[in-house]
Amino acid sequence: MTAEDWLVHNFRNGLRLPEEAIEWLMDLWSAIQFFDDVADKDDVDRDRLDRVLASTLVSMPTNAFFVANADMLRPALATALLKWKAADEAELRGEADEKSFVWRASYYDIVLLVVALTQGFETAMTRAVDVMSLYGEKFADYRREFPSA
Repeated sequence: MTAEDWLVHNFRNGLRLPEEAIEWLMDLWSAIQFFDDVADKDDVDRDRLDRVLASTLVSMPTNAFFVANADMLRPALATALLKWKAADEAELRGEADEKSFVWRASYYDIVLLVVALTQGFETAMTRAVDVMSLYGEKFADYRREFPSA
């Protein structure tokens, strides 16, 4: 099972998110992974580039879930981007540590907000640990990638 399949399974069966929210979250996941690969100068193929271009420029901004919740999602996306930038900068400086590891998990902040928007704040309160537990990267792996951590 790929990471994407695992996320969709958890979003659909565990968190019981609406399909439009799942589609938007998965487009966001793909975009984040793609842009991180570009920043890390990893190989990216043209088909993947085309898919991310289509999702970020067409699918994501017209997704019914996003359109209905854009006023809440835009500031959360901005914050997630700023947290990614902070982690990336710390890593490039050789200053990766426990804090920068946590900053990288901002996608799950967005997922938690999606739970709150689709199921209410009280449900999000009770499911918060479930959502944040979806973060699959282990600190030990991060330390191997960034020995300064």
